[in-house]
Amino acid sequence: MSVLTSFGYVPVSRHESHVRLRYENPDTGEVRSVDVPQHDEIKTGTLHSIADQCGADDFHAWCAWIDEHS
Repeated sequence: MSVLTSFGYVPVSRHESHVRLRYENPDTGEVRSVDVPQHDEIKTGTLHSIADQCGADDFHAWCAWIDEHS
């Protein structure tokens, strides 16, 4: 979650063990909402879902970007 918040995603709500983050693109006004679990380890399918919610076109490149910025 800290990687996403460092790039402009803002926590807007919490529900049980998940946090909803919101991002508004300053250039286009496009808004994205992302639900992130607060677990130490995240399953691959959940990571795919987070990448999709973030608008990633290439899952493996997105994971590399996350690793690079963590």
